[in-house]
Amino acid sequence: MVLAAITRIPIRTVTATRMTNSLPLLKLMQLCSPTLPVGAFAYSQGLESAIEAGLVNDKNTLQQWLQDSLTLSLQYVDLPIFARLYQAWEDNDIETVLYWNQNLRAQRETHELREEDQHMGLALMRLLSDLEFTEISTLRQQADQGLSFVTLFSLAACRWEIPCEQAANGFIWSWLENQIAAGIKLIPLGQTDGQKVMVQLLPEIPGIVSQGLRLDEQDIGASLPMLAILSAQHETQYSRLFRS
Repeated sequence: MVLAAITRIPIRTVTATRMTNSLPLLKLMQLCSPTLPVGAFAYSQGLESAIEAGLVNDKNTLQQWLQDSLTLSLQYVDLPIFARLYQAWEDNDIETVLYWNQNLRAQRETHELREEDQHMGLALMRLLSDLEFTEISTLRQQADQGLSFVTLFSLAACRWEIPCEQAANGFIWSWLENQIAAGIKLIPLGQTDGQKVMVQLLPEIPGIVSQGLRLDEQDIGASLPMLAILSAQHETQYSRLFRS
């Protein structure tokens, strides 16, 4: 008799609920996909110069290079600004969006890194415009010095209702995958060694993201002098596959 009293939830209702809950994750996968037409595959962010200089030459040195970039740069610049951009989009505060966009661009230490950020941002802006994001027209009018890729990524995450921390994890994963793909081509490494580097670094990402998103404003900022030097040298590197 007790069993007969249990309320039965229609299968269609359960299925619809699961689909609704899964949609933000699927949208995040779309944002992080290598097929997203933003040209991320064309950039190595100084890694090509590090390999040319012999600083990165196998999977262990690649892992250390990427871990340093994650913990000493992205954690202190991209992630805390991502959190503030996401909040500004939630508040529909374009002025604050533009402030943090310019702050982030100012922290790109070389011409190549700024150009990369701007070109990828422009590509994502065009895509979001085609997807009918209404904010794009306002951004085009006001962002006279260019838009960061992070600014547009956070806009898409916010409007697609992807939770901020989940979106940030996806952003970092996408960055890491692209860097490992560059390392595989340039060192060169086997695909298995590339996956070993990924396996070693993936457990680091949740903690890096959690700390980066919660960083106090006065602690935002980082400098990797060797990365900046190598990035600048890449501008005149004799032979190169990547644009940065």
